[in-house]
Amino acid sequence: MSADHYMKPTPIDKPFLTPGVTVLLLLALNGLVFLAIRLFSGIGAVTNLNNQYPWGVWIGIDVASGVALAAGGFVTAALGHVMNREEYHAVVRPALLTAMLGYTFVALGVMIDIGRWYYIWHPLVFWNGSSALFEVGICVTIYVNVLYIEFLPVVTERFIGRVNLPGLLSGLKGLVDRLLRALERGLSKTMFIFIIAGVVLSTLHQSSLGTLMVIAGPKMHPLWQTPVLPLLFLLSAISVGFPMVIFESMLAARSFGLKLEMHILSKLGTMTAPLLGIYLAFKIGDMFIRKTFVYLTVLNTASVMFILELLIGVVIPLRIFLSREAVKSPPLLFVAAALTVLGVAMNRVNTFLVAYTPPYSFGSYFPSIGEISVTVGFICILVLIYRALVIIFPVISLPDRSLSPRARYTIRG
Repeated sequence: MSADHYMKPTPIDKPFLTPGVTVLLLLALNGLVFLAIRLFSGIGAVTNLNNQYPWGVWIGIDVASGVALAAGGFVTAALGHVMNREEYHAVVRPALLTAMLGYTFVALGVMIDIGRWYYIWHPLVFWNGSSALFEVGICVTIYVNVLYIEFLPVVTERFIGRVNLPGLLSGLKGLVDRLLRALERGLSKTMFIFIIAGVVLSTLHQSSLGTLMVIAGPKMHPLWQTPVLPLLFLLSAISVGFPMVIFESMLAARSFGLKLEMHILSKLGTMTAPLLGIYLAFKIGDMFIRKTFVYLTVLNTASVMFILELLIGVVIPLRIFLSREAVKSPPLLFVAAALTVLGVAMNRVNTFLVAYTPPYSFGSYFPSIGEISVTVGFICILVLIYRALVIIFPVISLPDRSLSPRARYTIRG
């Protein structure tokens, strides 16, 4: 049998506070200060946005990049549950947690980017069926709830038989435990519905984000303005799913001092190669069909960023993923995964910021210190919550200590 048969999701027995965590806490606090100023003093008090540039780094990174990089959730769910590949179940929960937190902060990013943030609930009541942004908003809202439902079995597993309420609430321990057991039974019978719904919803809104920029028309640079942009967004999100899982797993292993499950991560790297190849083929094919390669002969910000996006985010990692020796090397596999993640983030920033030029702009946009601080703060808070949850809940798979060393060896063999 393979090694993953003796792996069991277990809370990580490590301290939360470390020197690195302290730095993250300070950056998160700095971001929260600027966020408070934005909420109480208005969006103009913190950002460099104006009538010509109505969106900036909060949309390009917090929302567009965040949605794409959270794709590991639906890609691994499709692999582990829909395709029933049991050997990959060890990475499903970490990917689910990353997606759940990622989409939560995507929703927060949308909220703080609209002028009247307290009207974030309006699309849920005042429907506009002809709006691409409405479709994205509804899909993301539903998918966030689906992700939290998919995470509920982790919560029930952690607390069933371990409910310990303090003081006057101690008499409710039995009732809470029975409720958790009933919830677990109900979820075990219906979870397949939410898993399939999550995959379908992700497919819809990943592509619809591209539709948003298609309707921008001539405001978009021709290198990125294409009718197949929704397809390119979907393909890039699928291709970054496994690299994001590899990236997150390696960082978590390094942070907690855990052994890398290279037998799983190497397979994910191998499966990434054809996905990146398909994305690259569509990207290059679209460029030649529309003959937009002529814009690469002009040396400017757009041409340089387009070339860097392809080289850093697709060509170089594709070459690494195609090598059998490279995917078995932790440093090379990490580099390939990190470059793919960076490349997709660059693509979203290029599409929403670099490629977008208002017809009557009187200057250029560059994010303010406040915008950058809020974005960095959000990323730090996401990492801190992730660390706290894997310490509390059984998310990361570790060797099952209930088996004797001899039994582990037998199963492993």
